[in-house]
Amino acid sequence: MKLMEEQLWPLLKQHLQQTLTYWSVFFSFGLCVSFLGPTILDLRCQTGATVEQITWVFFSQQFFLLVGSCVGGLFKKTLLASLLALFFCTLMISLLFAAIPFCHHIVPLFVTMAITGGAMGVIDTIANYQLVNLYQKNSAVFLQSLHFFIGLGALISPLVADPFLTDDNCTLETNRTPNYHHVQMNTSEHEAARLDQISARGVPIEGEAIGSVSYAFWIMALINKRLLPCFRKGPGLLEGRSGGSSLDAAPGSAFSCCSPANLRGRPPSFFLIHALGGAILFLTDGIMGSYAGFVYTYAVSPPLLMGHKAAGCLDSIFWASITIGRLGFIFMSYRFTAPRLLTFSLVGAILVQFMLMIFYTSWVFLFIGTCVLGLCISSMFPSMLAFTEDILDYKGCATTVLVTSASTGEMLLQVVFGSVIQREGSFTFLLCCTTASVTALCCFLLFLYVQHLHRSSRAGKPTSATMPGLLDQADRQTSQESLL
Repeated sequence: MKLMEEQLWPLLKQHLQQTLTYWSVFFSFGLCVSFLGPTILDLRCQTGATVEQITWVFFSQQFFLLVGSCVGGLFKKTLLASLLALFFCTLMISLLFAAIPFCHHIVPLFVTMAITGGAMGVIDTIANYQLVNLYQKNSAVFLQSLHFFIGLGALISPLVADPFLTDDNCTLETNRTPNYHHVQMNTSEHEAARLDQISARGVPIEGEAIGSVSYAFWIMALINKRLLPCFRKGPGLLEGRSGGSSLDAAPGSAFSCCSPANLRGRPPSFFLIHALGGAILFLTDGIMGSYAGFVYTYAVSPPLLMGHKAAGCLDSIFWASITIGRLGFIFMSYRFTAPRLLTFSLVGAILVQFMLMIFYTSWVFLFIGTCVLGLCISSMFPSMLAFTEDILDYKGCATTVLVTSASTGEMLLQVVFGSVIQREGSFTFLLCCTTASVTALCCFLLFLYVQHLHRSSRAGKPTSATMPGLLDQADRQTSQESLL
């Protein structure tokens, strides 16, 4: 607490308005991440699409989130460009959510969700990069707070949607008898299980939509719109770190880290740190997304055969534990170093997944294990990002690489795990997650070794490539003395 009072709290007060901006847009990000899952049946009814077509809509959002994460690097050259990009992306998400109820065909819904995903990706890269750039050595605590707001938004979002979701019948029955078996054969095991539940309630899967989920999307659009004033509260938001011009440049322009001039003379450890850091987040974010996506399927399948309502609580418990974990790691991150937190997270995730495989017939342990896994894996992204940028002296390239790798893992591992589960059975779900966790731990141990080699190779080499800020300051001071 002494560190918080003496160092972190003054820093937060100094950059409060910018920090609140990044936290607010990440809360908006979290709202969008988990809002579409509960509304899948209503969107299917609204568009008259099959579940397979709706699945492609969700894939479009994830794919363009990855594209947006890459494009976000183009806006990080100046603080002004970053803030304008955040403003327009948040405004765009609000307008697109308001437009979703008017998408009565699958194609406009596909395009709308693709653009929304791109805007979310831009927000992801810029907010992470600018917060690291703002706090640098002290960024770990504030990154934990940033990602807490994703979890908070993901936790609140289903609560907003729930009162407007269809309970009985979202379609007007037609004279046709729907070919329900055909729909089941063209969808995932997770959605087929949900359609079983829908069919058991007598809900037809074809017909004209009459649901009221539109109100939920309009409420979400209004919430996002209410976040926009955070960008306009006075000129202080666009001031530089020392009260200077709003055009103070971030360290390095977009993709400058990939230019031949910047890469020339870099040791192999520089490239390995980026590759291994990206691989770790590819795996851990992929595990997070896959567990949230398939734990329901695993629970309702043999040998557990859990009831649909009970199984539906698992996803909410998982997101709630992630949110609570990120809140707890805010305080832990200024008491423990990033390597300790990351080791604790990975080892804890592996142990709980091994326990889940041992007690695979226990409903109770599945709930407990889901909660503990969420707590363990919650801090992986912010801790890894802060640690990697610290090793590389906050050049900014690592943020783009890590954010893109995490988005890619969340998208691809769900596809890979889903195909394995569909081919081999639901029990392979736990085996896939455990294998990915063990691989991530091996990559992290190698990462620590490469990090040691990298710092050893740079010891005693205060060149312009390693200490540009200090040398530029020294050059300016020398120049001023010569003028005097």
